[in-house]
Amino acid sequence: MRTSEFDSSSDEEEVGEEQRTPFHVSWLPLSIVECSQFLGICALPGCKYKNIRRSLDRDVEELQNQGVQEVFVFCTRGELNKYRVPSLLDVYTQRGLIVHHWPFPDGDVPELERCCKVLEELRVALQNNRRTVIHCYGGLGRSGLVAACLLLQLSPTMTANKAIEILREHRGGGAIQTVKQYNFLHEFRERFTAYQESREASTERAVSR
Repeated sequence: MRTSEFDSSSDEEEVGEEQRTPFHVSWLPLSIVECSQFLGICALPGCKYKNIRRSLDRDVEELQNQGVQEVFVFCTRGELNKYRVPSLLDVYTQRGLIVHHWPFPDGDVPELERCCKVLEELRVALQNNRRTVIHCYGGLGRSGLVAACLLLQLSPTMTANKAIEILREHRGGGAIQTVKQYNFLHEFRERFTAYQESREASTERAVSR
């Protein structure tokens, strides 16, 4: 075996192959909401925290091997520093991936308008047949929330409970982690409809001036 396979880059600890945490992308089939695409969900690439030891180069290479073209990141800059991947966004860009950075705190929810903008960009990527992945730290709470909102937005018959069930089937029981996230999902469709109506009304007012 080549020595380089065990070598780490300058910002990585010397870690044997057997100690590295496997990197896995869950591909959520959007056929359940009549969309032909898949949405990838994963944990933070290259993370080094407590007993987690991943290689950033190898994880990003794995994303590329799976054909990923666009990535949505919900971690804050502070988290990227904490988990020892401060250069993550730059690495993505250097590797030719389109980066969408929409940070919000772990366990929390985004502002509705912000969430709608994320979903808009996500839908454009998927409609353009771009292989797309979303992630936060664990790929459970924030990523699960955004993915569930996408399901609700794409299907008028989808319920919040069903969306949560689907996410947990694909990512495990930890998906959608907090009461705040659970409540956000249950209120999402009603709030989204009101948000759309207010936007349309303001557009009409602007046009009529």
